[in-house]
Amino acid sequence: MPFLSVSPVHFRNLQDRTIDVLAREVFFTGENGQGKSNMLETLYYSAYGSSFRTHSDAEIIRKGEKDMRLRSLFREESGSARTTSITLEGGTKKIEKDGKIIHDRKELVNTMPCVLYSHDDLDFAVGAPERRRFFIDQSLTMYDVLYVDVLRRYKRILKNRNICLKERNYSLLETYDIQLVQNGLEIQKKRKNAVFQFNQIFGKLYEEVCGIRGISIRYSPSWKKTSEETAEEGRFADANIPSIDDVLSTIKSRREMEKMLCTTVLGPHRDKIVFMKDGGEFVPTASTGQRRLVALMLRTAQASYYTQVTGKKPVLLMDDVLLELDPEKRQRVTEVLPAYDQLFCTFLPGEPYERYRHDTTRVFRIQGGAWEETT
Repeated sequence: MPFLSVSPVHFRNLQDRTIDVLAREVFFTGENGQGKSNMLETLYYSAYGSSFRTHSDAEIIRKGEKDMRLRSLFREESGSARTTSITLEGGTKKIEKDGKIIHDRKELVNTMPCVLYSHDDLDFAVGAPERRRFFIDQSLTMYDVLYVDVLRRYKRILKNRNICLKERNYSLLETYDIQLVQNGLEIQKKRKNAVFQFNQIFGKLYEEVCGIRGISIRYSPSWKKTSEETAEEGRFADANIPSIDDVLSTIKSRREMEKMLCTTVLGPHRDKIVFMKDGGEFVPTASTGQRRLVALMLRTAQASYYTQVTGKKPVLLMDDVLLELDPEKRQRVTEVLPAYDQLFCTFLPGEPYERYRHDTTRVFRIQGGAWEETT
């Protein structure tokens, strides 16, 4: 489902005109601050109705303007052209797909699936645990609308439960406990399966690019079965995911601690995801380059996982992510890129993007928010 064109109006510093991006590979070149990342942001925003750079939609509107409009034309697998249109005006966002208003961003799932490679991805390797949880959740929400719903329910229940603890209003805790566990266990099961699938892809990719064998991802859910229960069920136990009654019992055993701390101490919001090698954690002793490759290969695995689950190829958005790699690693990363419907890359002037382009690749020079196609 490739993009055919994008038409921004008052979108950051980009000029108000349509850019034709019909090509399998599209490169944006230019100095920092000229609008290369803004071009990728228009594509991502069209696909998901949100930005990968800010949580505030107001920041997207060009300074001095009061509204923003973004229209995208894309092609479905059937060959028919479709459109999305997003408007920000007076603090209100309106999303339309083929002229029909969408009331929930989840309705965009699978419309134009994009996998974004960016510098911030390094957080998946070295950042806080919630960043790794976010990555797995993002991978699931790219195609699973039901997961979007259960994740939202869990977060809403968790928020209300924490309010009860902070306000010392304990009368509703048992009701929230049941709801929290029902939705939380569903999240654990889906995360467990996703990590299992990622492990079939990630380690092989990392070895091929970096030459280091045996890298894997370990999922450690907050709610676990006891070691005795796991031993009785054998080594094929369901990733230590316990029953509802077991989790409710565990929660009750932590009740006094939660009252003292005024927060929920266990649940999927506390799950841990760790990169392992030879029985120990890999990242703490890895070099900066090896950590950067963890992030890059996670994104590549994410794209492969999406195709494996849905049978569809995503659009890849690569925002200056090859810049910090040596030439040999750059070449290897490009060689293991997954099958894609379309690829967009940004490059600084002087970068050897010529070695990555094909006969049909289109190259645009970005300066001051304006673009010009080059040969």
